[in-house]
Amino acid sequence: MALLDQLPALIGVVVGSLGSYAVQSLTERRRWKRQREERWDEKRFETYGRYANALKAQLRIAQRIGAALGFADVADPLRPADGLPLLAEAESRRATEWESVLLVGDAATIAAARRWHETVWSIELLVREGEADAEMWAGAHRSASAARDAFYARARRDLGIAGDPPPSGEWPRQWRSELSGSGVD
Repeated sequence: MALLDQLPALIGVVVGSLGSYAVQSLTERRRWKRQREERWDEKRFETYGRYANALKAQLRIAQRIGAALGFADVADPLRPADGLPLLAEAESRRATEWESVLLVGDAATIAAARRWHETVWSIELLVREGEADAEMWAGAHRSASAARDAFYARARRDLGIAGDPPPSGEWPRQWRSELSGSGVD
């Protein structure tokens, strides 16, 4: 009889314990999932940043070689004989970083990254072949700038960052005419 009198209290303790365990388990699972997502967001951010920096370095070397070939919209010329080995190294670094993008990026960001490096390759081909005119050069840079903007917009979306980055602007930049119009030589 004493056991029957204590049975409701015992059931209450068991139900309370099970409920507490279930709530604690769900809370811990959510916390673990949130921490995992934050770690992956951090990894994607680092990966996208390293990839973008590698591609920009490759583009910058190609632009410097272009300056040596006579494209006046780029400063700091680099002779092709000196620059082409650097360009090959930069491409190798970009290709290495690309593998990480393939591992952590979503499909849309990967597609945007691929488009951007393909446009940089077109600029690289112009300096390797050395037969580009000013319009081809400017058009290739406009395409690369648009592809860069698209990559950053997709990467930001993948990372959950609101809004698009500001656009790159027009290429080639008219900095010389702006400087000469302001009285600065």
